Amino acid sequence: MSRQASKDTAVELAVRRLLHAAGLRYRVEYPVPGMPRRRIDVAFPRAKVAVLIDGCFWHGCPKHATHPKSNAEWWRQKLARNMTRDAETTEHLVAAGWEVLRFWEHEAPEDVALRVAAVVSRRKAERPGGRNR
Repeated sequence: MSRQASKDTAVELAVRRLLHAAGLRYRVEYPVPGMPRRRIDVAFPRAKVAVLIDGCFWHGCPKHATHPKSNAEWWRQKLARNMTRDAETTEHLVAAGWEVLRFWEHEAPEDVALRVAAVVSRRKAERPGGRNR
């Protein structure tokens, strides 16, 4: 587990490259306001858009999640806590006015970047006195 990347995964890097190439500027590993020790993978603080790219195993992807046979009960509880924490984080951000975009690691980075860019553009345009940059 110690070799498992928790940030800067290949998918995150690919999405960030595409967003940057599209002219979007963002923050990486941005702290979730009011929730210590929780981070947003890619954040657009002014537009209040949080992008979270979840690993299929760690976050319980309905298509690709696997369940270890060794120490099965411990793993079941661990992965359930991860999913509960994800839901709490999303609820907290939404309550604070953020738009939360969650993607699975198996989704195509190009599709993710297009969806993120569209939401960021819309949120910037919706801001009072906002402009679409």
